[in-house]
Amino acid sequence: MGDAGVSGAVKTGVRCEWRAGDGWDDGPLSRTGRVLDGVRAYRMIAAMWIRSTMAYRASFAMTTFGNFAATGLDFLTIVLMFSQVDSLGGYSLPEIAFLYGLSSTAFGIADLVVGSMDRLGRRVRDGTLDTLLVRPAPLLAQVAADRFALRRLGRITQGLLVLGYALLTLDDVHWTTLKVLMVPVMVISGGAIFCAVFVGGAAFQFVARDASEVQNAFTYGGATLLQYPPGLFAQDLVRGVTFVFPLAFVNWLPALYVLGRPYPLDLPEWVAFLPPLVAAGCCALAGLAWRAGLRSYRSTGS
Repeated sequence: MGDAGVSGAVKTGVRCEWRAGDGWDDGPLSRTGRVLDGVRAYRMIAAMWIRSTMAYRASFAMTTFGNFAATGLDFLTIVLMFSQVDSLGGYSLPEIAFLYGLSSTAFGIADLVVGSMDRLGRRVRDGTLDTLLVRPAPLLAQVAADRFALRRLGRITQGLLVLGYALLTLDDVHWTTLKVLMVPVMVISGGAIFCAVFVGGAAFQFVARDASEVQNAFTYGGATLLQYPPGLFAQDLVRGVTFVFPLAFVNWLPALYVLGRPYPLDLPEWVAFLPPLVAAGCCALAGLAWRAGLRSYRSTGS
């Protein structure tokens, strides 16, 4: 840095530290500024990819429909199961459609926003991450917006349609104002939790470098897990996704409150209202993991 920068730091009495890939750190105002810079950078990069995608509208329409159809096969499988049985784990088709729609929509939002994070390991291995580090934009925003795929709207649309079907056919639910408000809260909080899992998995790839499949086990695998009732799974697995990787707060716990179903693990009823707090905590931890991973990065050495 130049003499003017040193002089300015001394005159203002602000404690400044240079961290690799981070830039200046001079307190909450600087952190807020970096967040705003990241949002602007993300918006610009995503807009660039959207313009590129819309240059080939027919291709966009076909790939979006393909994404919609491919994800729709998951729910079709559930429908086929119910052609042979009356309930699955004690849940009716509309109840499972409710779980499915919440999980698929929340995951679809996260996949659209930060679904490109699983490419980080490849960039670490081939050294192309270095080209992002020298750009005047936060690295997280660049990696998250890289190859922004608007076709992923197909998954969100499919999830919303299933969720709409569930809301129209849930005859046994006594809807209150609180239960109605919990539906959008679940979608938003669940999307934030999945975003945190994407970022945390990407941070792990700074060290592992070839762990995209491990990340996918918790993102795509987690979304599939939450589409089914918790009673179908072993208690140890339910404990793991409740207390270790809190995916249960995406839909299981709040949805069971809406459906009037008993909670797994004999949890108290108030845990149904924790998803926003859990989402905030997960995002904070993911941010810390990202910064730790970035500090450990030493390039490829080539």
